[in-house]
Amino acid sequence: MKNKFFNNILLIVLSLGFIGCEDYVDYEASENYTIVADDYFKTSADYEAALVGTYDVLQWNIYSVMIGDIASDNSFCGGESATDVIGMQKIDDMIHVPNNDQLTSTWKWLYEGINRANYMIENKDKLDFSRKAELYGEVHFLRAYYYFELVKIFGDVPLFTDSRLTASDSNTLTRAPKASVYAQIEKDLKDAIAVLPAEKSTDGRATAFTSHALLGKVYLYQDKFTEAADILEPLIGLYTLPSSLQSVFYNSGENGPESVFEVQHSKNSNWYDWGFPQGSEGSFAIIHHGPRGYNGSVYASGWSFNVPTQDLYDSYDVTDTRRGVAILDIEAWAESTGAEYSKGYEHTGYFNHKYIPRAGLSGAQQELNYGINFRAIRYADVLLMAAEANSRKASPNETKAQNYLNQVRFRAFGNSSKESSSTGATLTKEIWNERRLEFAMEGHRFFDLVRTGEAAAKITGFVAGKHEVFPIPQTEIDISGLTQNAGY
Repeated sequence: MKNKFFNNILLIVLSLGFIGCEDYVDYEASENYTIVADDYFKTSADYEAALVGTYDVLQWNIYSVMIGDIASDNSFCGGESATDVIGMQKIDDMIHVPNNDQLTSTWKWLYEGINRANYMIENKDKLDFSRKAELYGEVHFLRAYYYFELVKIFGDVPLFTDSRLTASDSNTLTRAPKASVYAQIEKDLKDAIAVLPAEKSTDGRATAFTSHALLGKVYLYQDKFTEAADILEPLIGLYTLPSSLQSVFYNSGENGPESVFEVQHSKNSNWYDWGFPQGSEGSFAIIHHGPRGYNGSVYASGWSFNVPTQDLYDSYDVTDTRRGVAILDIEAWAESTGAEYSKGYEHTGYFNHKYIPRAGLSGAQQELNYGINFRAIRYADVLLMAAEANSRKASPNETKAQNYLNQVRFRAFGNSSKESSSTGATLTKEIWNERRLEFAMEGHRFFDLVRTGEAAAKITGFVAGKHEVFPIPQTEIDISGLTQNAGY
């Protein structure tokens, strides 16, 4: 999705502090952006190019996904040593502080996505064209997606929607209550649903169905269970669960019948930059997940981060096919194939099999261009969200909850032997556990544990009242005077 003109000329992260200009930003931070806007938004093609640039930021957001497992009981940080990517190591050990490069980058990237969306909204009235309403539906979906990532990671965050942030705004910011941020997310998604087509015209584009799914997740995070059940219900039956979950994570399974929303990556671009590694077409996350010094078939070498725990491996029934999908047992693999590898830090013998480097799936600069999409929302997620919502709403529909849970279990075991007939709190906890098994190593676990109130009991070192959210980056405290989250 790289559009270099947008990156170099229309880049709208212009704040010197709140969203600092990095070494890859080519456009000088200034107040001269209005000249660029006047010169640029003159054709529908200009709007389409700017929209591509707004989608582009989706490809950068690698750390929040890794944090979702590393901060939980699913995986250890791993890497080469205890000081390899120290920010992630500290998150793993629950000793993270406001000076954290990965959290700071995540904050900046997500706000850049918001700024790009706001830049388009600023210039909405410059031109009318046939696809304008649909295009702006995509803009509203993207802004909602970026704000949702921010609020679930940081809690209360600065909220601005009418225009982009500029350099002069950096010392005027305050944090909006997360309830206000969620209200804006809901509004954006409802606006998107009203104008977007039901089905995608191009892989990776937002649709009304995509917006329904994300809104259902947003409701679930706020314990709005009736609303979540209602908004997710129209999606039931519109997608399917392929009989093999493994096939979903193969290159050939991208944008398949289970895909509700995927972040698109490609190995076809020759553009790469080690100063801005997440900005290539490929997925920079993939190289993190491979065995170090690997020599063998099927897979490729990586940096041995985000290694699954023995606890996660043992949580699966031995007949559950999802264990082999989520986790590569490297020792068993090496013994059966003769493959060789080097042990990294916190070696468990297991690797993230869903997002592992595979031979031949990269191009150009190998580490930066793995063309493996991130499966942001799968139909199994819709089913389990709907199951939970129906289980927990004021007037539960446990028949529906059981049905949706059992559809996911049927694929996992290939039969109905593990069907649930549970009710009440037991059913709800079964659904929560099913989410761990189904979405292991996909970045959901930590946030699920927090929203369900289970984090303190499941995560070593987790401090209730503190670790539900991550610290606001120190640079934002220093430059913009933002308040810090409790305990940091």
